[in-house]
Amino acid sequence: MEVRIALTEEKNHALAHADNFQELFKTYYPYVVRQIIRIVREKSVAEDIAQEVFLKLYNSDRNAIQNIPAWLSKASIHAAYNYLRSTNRRLIRDEKASEEHTAYSPSSEENWLKQEDIQAVRKVLTEMDKRDRTLLMMKYSGFDYKELAHAVQVESSSVGTLLSRAKTKFRTMYKQLRGYQE
Repeated sequence: MEVRIALTEEKNHALAHADNFQELFKTYYPYVVRQIIRIVREKSVAEDIAQEVFLKLYNSDRNAIQNIPAWLSKASIHAAYNYLRSTNRRLIRDEKASEEHTAYSPSSEENWLKQEDIQAVRKVLTEMDKRDRTLLMMKYSGFDYKELAHAVQVESSSVGTLLSRAKTKFRTMYKQLRGYQE
C-alpha cells in the first residue's frame, strides 16, 4: 500500500514536472529562437538548435537552475556558436578533401607514359645480370648493405661499389632502350 502511494506521488510529480516544462517551452521558445537567429541567420537551423536547447533543459535538473531565462539565453548562444564552429570545420574539411582529390588526377596520357616507363625498367632489369638486378631491387626495396651483402654473397664493404656499378649499368641500358643520346 505504501509503495503504491509512493509511486502515485512520483507519477504526479513527474506530470507536474512535464507540465512545468510545457509552460516553459511555450513561454521561452520564441525568445530562444530569436537569440539563435541573431547568430546563425537561418530560421530553420535556429529552430533545430532551439529544440536541442530545450531537450538539454528537459534532461537537466531544473530545480538546480536559479534563473531559467538566463540559462536558456546562455545555452542558446553556446549552441548557436557550437553550430557555427562545427559548420566551419566541416566546410574546411570538405574543401581540403576536394582539393586533395582534384589536386592530382593523372590524365590517360600520363598513365600511359608511366606504364611505358614501368615496362622499360622491367625490360632493362631482366636483361641485367642476376647479381646487379638483385642489388638494385633490394636497395630500392629498403634493405641495408649488410642484407644486400648476404643476398649476393659478397663482403659488405664491396656492396657500395657493386651497387654504384649496377646503377651506372642500369642507367646506360635504360637510355639505350629509350633512345636517349649521351
